[in-house]
Amino acid sequence: MTHPLRLRQLEALMVVTHHGSMTRGAQELGISQPAVSRLLSDLREVLGFNLFNRRDGRLVPTQEVRYLLPDIRRVLEMMDQITEVSQNITDKKAGHLSIACLPGFATSHLPGVVAGFLKNRPGVSVTLEPDRPERILEWMVGEQFDFGITDGFEGHPAVESEHVDVRTVCVFPTGHQLGRLDQVSPQDLTDENIIHTRRDSTFFRDLNEAFQKEQVALNSLVETRQFTAACELVCNGVGVSVVSELDAAKYSGRGLDYRPFTPSVAHRLSLVRPILKQPSMITLEFMETFLASLAPFRMDQA
Repeated sequence: MTHPLRLRQLEALMVVTHHGSMTRGAQELGISQPAVSRLLSDLREVLGFNLFNRRDGRLVPTQEVRYLLPDIRRVLEMMDQITEVSQNITDKKAGHLSIACLPGFATSHLPGVVAGFLKNRPGVSVTLEPDRPERILEWMVGEQFDFGITDGFEGHPAVESEHVDVRTVCVFPTGHQLGRLDQVSPQDLTDENIIHTRRDSTFFRDLNEAFQKEQVALNSLVETRQFTAACELVCNGVGVSVVSELDAAKYSGRGLDYRPFTPSVAHRLSLVRPILKQPSMITLEFMETFLASLAPFRMDQA
């Protein structure tokens, strides 16, 4: 072959084969009959053999063409599929999304957001991988995930981030005396057993500072990495805790009640993604959707 095959030539070959007529083929393709004739003439030169024989007033494909027809159909079907998939990608209805997140998010707020996002996007698939903040940062630097949801992020030259300060609340078992208050301060927790995040976390340092400023001892009973674990422990009557309102809201009515904690101690979430990895449209749209889902809990929306 001295010239490459063109898709339009194959389309002309298929429609003329189907109708047995240049005229009908031109009508289906929406072009003139001479244009169809030129496409087939050029194709004949490229292939090096005749394409049709005339029989009883119809154009009948030669044996050589008949041999090629199954492959040509597959090529055209594949092109149709590529066109459809590319349109779905443009419409943000197809693609794959890989998300790294804090373990608590994988079982609390995030599944609902993912479910709503996928509802009208049958061509989108998702990988959801929970792990600790240190591991999430490694994945972002290594460009292994599209984006991550983490906390305690202090910046990295290979990672782009957006921060959201989420309100925190004091959670306690339903029927607890703290339920009589409009808000809870460290003074109100003087005699309470406290369930809290890890001591090396930014959030614990901020919470502990709030207690120290009011000269109240933080009576540590249980240390846990996840707010969801703290909520479960509170539901079981182990103690009280200060957690993200995102997590507290999921447990409301399940043996747990909560009130605003004062002074305000933010749980700073960070949406992170690799700087050098070009984000897909589906990634950017999901990040916008996730940020919108946080709006009712943001400190600046209080």
